[in-house]
Amino acid sequence: MTDQIKSTNITWHVGDIDREDRERLNGHQSVVLWFTGLSGSGKSTLAHAVENALFERGCRTYVLDGDNIRHGLNKDLGFSPEDREENIRRIGEVANLFVDAGVIALTAFISPYRSDRDKARAIAGEGRFCEIYVQCDLSVCEERDTKGLYKKARAGEIPEFTGISAPYEEPTAAELVVNTGPETIEESAAKVLELLKERGIIT
Repeated sequence: MTDQIKSTNITWHVGDIDREDRERLNGHQSVVLWFTGLSGSGKSTLAHAVENALFERGCRTYVLDGDNIRHGLNKDLGFSPEDREENIRRIGEVANLFVDAGVIALTAFISPYRSDRDKARAIAGEGRFCEIYVQCDLSVCEERDTKGLYKKARAGEIPEFTGISAPYEEPTAAELVVNTGPETIEESAAKVLELLKERGIIT
């Protein structure tokens, strides 16, 4: 499905203003911050905390959240392995457009398969993708379970639920690992900001 190309007779149009021009105007580099982890691990909370801190610094940012995207762009997709793959492919392409626009794009998706995350990394290109593993014990995620999803999954009401009836493949070479069990959101966000400084994305 993802390799099928139906559009023909098309040409990529290059504008006069490029990513470097936009970065110079913004005063920072653009990058994809890819937050991955189990449901309830704190991906969205952390992504928004980082966005708030970056906004206060005058950075141009945007959070692409898993649930929000499935309300619109990806509302035609379910949670089968094939649909999950297509979900992440689309997000990788959208995030890359934000990077080209000079924006720091923060994505908060379970994205359970390494191969799909690797494809998103390839789309962004070298040095434009930081995988951030939001690590959290399953028991802690279940305790949080504000949406009641784990309870439904345990009862068999939600099929193919990551961590219960569907696998989650942990990152093996993430740029950053935070653990939102013992760490506060502020502590985890500070680590993300430090990573951005180390890589020269922000000053």
